[in-house]
Amino acid sequence: MSNPVARIAFLVASLSGLSNAFWRMDCHSRTGLARIDPLVDPGVVSDHSHAIHGGNNFGFTTTYDDLINSECTSCLVTQDKSAYWTPSLHFMYPNGTTEVVPQVGGMLAYYLLYGDNIQAFPKGFQLLAGNTRLRNFTGPVPDPPKSLWTAAESTQFALSQKAIGFNCLDYSKDPEASLYRHFLPDKAYLDANCLNGLRLELMFPSCWNGKDLDSANHKSHMAYPNLVMTGDCPSGFETRTPSLFYETIWNTYAFNGVEGEFVLSNGDPTGYGYHGDFIAGWDVDFLQSAIETCTNPSGEITDCPLFNIQTQAEAAQCLLNVPSELENDNCAGPVDGLCGNVPIQSGPQEATALSPGSTAAPTGGSLAPYSTPIVTPSTPLVPTLSYLSPTEAATDSYGGGISIAAVNVGLESDPATTAAPSAASEQPAGHIVSTTIYTSNGAVYEIAIEEVDITVTAQPTQAAKHRRHTHHRRRGSHEHGLL
Repeated sequence: MSNPVARIAFLVASLSGLSNAFWRMDCHSRTGLARIDPLVDPGVVSDHSHAIHGGNNFGFTTTYDDLINSECTSCLVTQDKSAYWTPSLHFMYPNGTTEVVPQVGGMLAYYLLYGDNIQAFPKGFQLLAGNTRLRNFTGPVPDPPKSLWTAAESTQFALSQKAIGFNCLDYSKDPEASLYRHFLPDKAYLDANCLNGLRLELMFPSCWNGKDLDSANHKSHMAYPNLVMTGDCPSGFETRTPSLFYETIWNTYAFNGVEGEFVLSNGDPTGYGYHGDFIAGWDVDFLQSAIETCTNPSGEITDCPLFNIQTQAEAAQCLLNVPSELENDNCAGPVDGLCGNVPIQSGPQEATALSPGSTAAPTGGSLAPYSTPIVTPSTPLVPTLSYLSPTEAATDSYGGGISIAAVNVGLESDPATTAAPSAASEQPAGHIVSTTIYTSNGAVYEIAIEEVDITVTAQPTQAAKHRRHTHHRRRGSHEHGLL
């Protein structure tokens, strides 16, 4: 038999750039669902509703000092009085009536410690990620391997678009990759595929200019590293802060078979306008100590000796005081239209700006049919990556866990060939085509994907087998608890 040459994807472990520590802040309960946004709409009623978590001293003009003086927090670590908020997800019936989609497990805010010399968020630090007016995606679909990103795909705008994810949850199947899908799937897809709901994901920039606590657009004082989550910071933004990653799960399957469509509270049925806000509410010295001390690779807040942890029941009692201006609001619904009488804008052009300050009750709405993303790729939007088996996947009862997939490429060889490289060919030199991060049993890995040539010998008596050679090591023992 001949000795055909086959091409495979060879996975080798790379420990560079991985975090030695992280923790996952559990905020299982909302402090409120309200049109409050002290970052974008300070002093007035916000133009759309938000799911709000964290310190309860949160209002139209929230400051660092306000949060620090909160009576309580809806997060489990009592020292964290930070404010975390995102648009809420709603279901709109054909007659324009809306109700909020049930939220599952509140919010998880990951503090990922990527890079060197990580600095605590300073007093007064605040940040916005995403753009509420976007209704389109400018890059290729799906994302190409990171090593193939062009200059246009690595601009700050492009990176910010890639920092949004809509993760379809079905715990009976292998998990989807985090930040893989950048749009809100239509209801038919959600009904058919997402039996455990939809996880909305948002990565915040982690490269700071080292001086400004905020900026005019609440973004320009920060920048994304060139790989969104990891990578190098651009010039002028060399100071690393903790890398924030939000996960918020909504039970879209509660509306399985019901006529209607899902829409974000900012009137966005596409998902491209998803965004999130953060105002730091940590004592700065305490947070710096946590960055340096909370190094248990589990990522569990219970494994950090500095954290005081309350029960979920205690956290659930922490609610914000709703301002009197919002007495007509019923953002949870059922109610005609969306809070603030927000119009539905599907794009693909940028949505018109909404006007804050309205205190009128919703008066109805309409939702034009929307069944496909605005940007239609040349090939179907199905995963091009294969995922870890369910026994290896980083999932939990809340669907938490950053599970970025590795590539599985079969042999392009004679059908009767069995891929069985010898020990000498276990780690041949080749070309690195991509790097990625994923979790297995909660362990955080960085993988370099290397394409190599190997020579295999055909075995006429054996059936064809496609094999993947994965060489990976944990950095320490990064076991997520993910509970």
